[in-house]
Amino acid sequence: MHCFIEEKEIEEIFESKILQQTTFWAKVKNKQGLNPIAFNFEATADLLSPLKSESKKVENDLLVLLQYVNNNACFAYVPYGPTIQPDFENYGVFLEEFSETLKPYLPKDCMFIRYDLPWENQWAKEDDYFDENGYWMGPPPVNRQEFRVNFNTQNWNLHKSPSNILPTNTYFLNLNQPTDDLLMKMKPKTRYNIKLSQKKGVQVKEYGMDMLDVWYEIYKDTAARNGLTLHSKNYFYTLLLQQQNQFDSEVRLSLLMADFNGEFLAAQFLIISKNRGTYLYGASSSNKRNLMASYALQWEAMLIARKYGCTEYDMFGTAPNANNTHPLHGLYRFKSGFGGKLFHRMGCWDYPLIENDYLAFKAL
Repeated sequence: MHCFIEEKEIEEIFESKILQQTTFWAKVKNKQGLNPIAFNFEATADLLSPLKSESKKVENDLLVLLQYVNNNACFAYVPYGPTIQPDFENYGVFLEEFSETLKPYLPKDCMFIRYDLPWENQWAKEDDYFDENGYWMGPPPVNRQEFRVNFNTQNWNLHKSPSNILPTNTYFLNLNQPTDDLLMKMKPKTRYNIKLSQKKGVQVKEYGMDMLDVWYEIYKDTAARNGLTLHSKNYFYTLLLQQQNQFDSEVRLSLLMADFNGEFLAAQFLIISKNRGTYLYGASSSNKRNLMASYALQWEAMLIARKYGCTEYDMFGTAPNANNTHPLHGLYRFKSGFGGKLFHRMGCWDYPLIENDYLAFKAL
């Protein structure tokens, strides 16, 4: 089992349906103060699956974001990567080999590598982790997760991160089907709300930088109503500016807004990357909520994504099940109505490079 890595320019990152592993995202994060590095890698197939031959090779690439926490210490963050997924039993074996191969290319003051894994959660495939209603109850305690992931590794050095960064639970919708079929797979109330909003005269259109201030007011309203942490206005400015500055079609970003007689009631950032549309950020006004503008907005976003060649749609974040005490239960109730399939990711995993510094950082 072997892995080989070489550094490359971020402009050379492969096109990917995972936004967080694109040149677009690397440039956005660079403007936000992180240092992006890109790598090509080649691995023998047996590193991904014990049933495959060592003579066969697989190739892919990886975006890594270096984040300094002070002048003398940083960590390497891998957003939704690696995108290539090993067999369940090789998750840890692959990550260990990959981490050790990546280590010489990172700064000497890099404390650890944090992988925000897009891979399917291993325990989401086991019946014991579903309740009598068919809802996933989540993975087991951290010590049991770490035992399984580290099984067959040499260093036993993979640790579940104290918290996750990107969403671990999401709904994926299949856009590669007729419009009527998409609607029929939704819950009746969702379908009704879409038609109600359209009938009442809610209009959805694409906008750009000129509507940033309007977006941010709706976004602040949503955050205050739901107790969410706010991104700065400059964060969204950076996203829109990168869209304006790019000269290829690798990623398309749209600010969609729903209005009623000139009053904007809901908005969202739609990202199209390769064949996937992603509902990146959304917001809704406290006014005229009876018009169900968020439903018309989400439906139009799906149709726009399909128009640009997307075959799947990522709802980007929800509760893992229908538990009404979960802080994301409102999102679960809204997003589950559109008829997608719930997908559970592995979340963040750390590979310490400087053990004492890692433990101190983790304690903070």
